[in-house]
Parts: sequence; C-alpha cells; structure tokens
Amino acid sequence: MTTLLIALGGGLGAVLRYLVDGALRRRLVEWSTAVINTTGSFVLGVLAGLAAKNGVGGETLAIIGTGVCGGYTTFSTATVETLTLLRDKRYREGVVYGLTTLVASVVAVWGGYALGAL
Repeated sequence: MTTLLIALGGGLGAVLRYLVDGALRRRLVEWSTAVINTTGSFVLGVLAGLAAKNGVGGETLAIIGTGVCGGYTTFSTATVETLTLLRDKRYREGVVYGLTTLVASVVAVWGGYALGAL
C-alpha cells in the first residue's frame, strides 16, 4: 500500500510542478525550476524537522517526501537548464543559475528543517 501511495504522491507532485512551472515561466522564464526546487526543498526540510522532533513515521515521510516532493522537484531539469545556458555560451548566467539553484535549495531545506523542529 505504501508503494501505491508514494506513486500517487509522485503523480500529485508532478502535476503541481507542471502547474507552478506554467504560472511562473511567464514571469521568471529560466528561473521557474529553481523556484520549484527551492520550495520543494523547504517543504521536505519542514517534514524532516517534524519527523526528527515528533517522530513522524517512515511511511508518512516516504509518501510526502519521496512521493510528493520527489515528483514536485526536479534536479535533472535544473542541470539541463544550466547546461543549455553554458552551451549557448551564456557562461555567467549558467554558473549563476547552477550555483544559485544549489545554494538556495540547501538553505531552504536547512530553514525548513529548523522550522519543522521547533
């Protein structure tokens, strides 16, 4: 049953990513994936913090973390977008995009964890 719920959560996360990306892409063009990965990292951090403090079960963590957050975030798309900028000789933008995405996601998961562990 857990596997099925993780799969459903992954589908839900993918649909959320599609909707958020569509809403943001018109305004942020290349940065929508970075925003999605950062917000997904924050949510996963909150969940991990709650799990650490309150003992949220492994099944719940797997369904929301692996399923929903895994379906919502997409590291592979961020790396392709970084590569595309570099390939297009937009070196400064590619490096800034890649590093910003990574650093922002790590800071977001850290902040989310701290919030969840309160």
